Amino acid sequence: MRFGIYPGGRAAAVCSHPPDRAAIDALVRALAADVPFVVREYVHFLGDPTPPGVAASLGAQDEFDHLTMPDDWYLAGQRELDLVVSYLPRTADLPGWLRFLDAVIDRYGHMARCLQVTLEGNLPVPLIDGSAPGVLEALSSGIPHARAALDARGHHDTRIGFSVAEPPEWLGGDDAFWAHLSTLAPRDFAAHVDYVGLALYPDAFSPVAPRGMPGDVASLTTHALGHLRNRSLPQAHIPPGTPIHVVEGGSPSGAPRTPRDQCDSLKDMLGAVLRAEKTLNIAQYELFSLRDADSSSGEPTGTLGIVTDTYRAKPAFDLYRTIVHDQAAGWRTAGATVCDR
Repeated sequence: MRFGIYPGGRAAAVCSHPPDRAAIDALVRALAADVPFVVREYVHFLGDPTPPGVAASLGAQDEFDHLTMPDDWYLAGQRELDLVVSYLPRTADLPGWLRFLDAVIDRYGHMARCLQVTLEGNLPVPLIDGSAPGVLEALSSGIPHARAALDARGHHDTRIGFSVAEPPEWLGGDDAFWAHLSTLAPRDFAAHVDYVGLALYPDAFSPVAPRGMPGDVASLTTHALGHLRNRSLPQAHIPPGTPIHVVEGGSPSGAPRTPRDQCDSLKDMLGAVLRAEKTLNIAQYELFSLRDADSSSGEPTGTLGIVTDTYRAKPAFDLYRTIVHDQAAGWRTAGATVCDR
């Protein structure tokens, strides 16, 4: 299994400090060692005209100039760029969206190992693609369009996918999303999908059961992965051979939780993912995120980082580094004491 992280320190519109590139470089080096390591980044289609202030609030105003780090950083060592192209216009705009995909591929296609077309189109909440008008058409047309555009530019090895949020009982229902995909002929959609991403935040936005009880982080993670593989993906004609990527996985450390609670939660989540790796064909896990968006925030989205917004490591940093390094060495368990530090 490959591992990775989002390094930018932003969660939707929350970001308390600009990125410190030197700190990011040092921390990612410490996590990755000398194994392939995925770096996740985001660009946003906001339509035309873009509402004043929206691009700035999402950090989207300079996305075609640079991502969090300079271009050559993503190509150095064994880093692999997972680039998300998010669809967030105020009104449906399929032609504009397809032109935007072309522009993204022209700019970043040579760098991207994975290109994710739309972000959680099954989740209708603000600043997530499931809230945008026309998102189903943007996904179903965007996947084959992106494949053709990448191939035309010689980027045949770039993998194409899309992501969804956790299972419907956590969301209020997403039957319409999967029903739409079920109507698409496999040759027109599923045949172009190289992976399906899952966002996993089992204890971030609602209470969970204590560890070891039904409804705890581990059991919720296991359920979410199994639900996607065994119920949702067959509806979209996506076969078992198409891997699942946990493209975002995270747990907050802010009150009423503690940094140790975050560490314990991530240990349980990652343990469940690793146990399901072979049976459910899970190929990748990306942590959200490296840095807190705002360590002083009372909102869960503010404290999802494994370092603070000033780049001070939390216990979860050592946990994740241990897991990545142990997996690279062929181990299947992390050190039992890292959360006690």
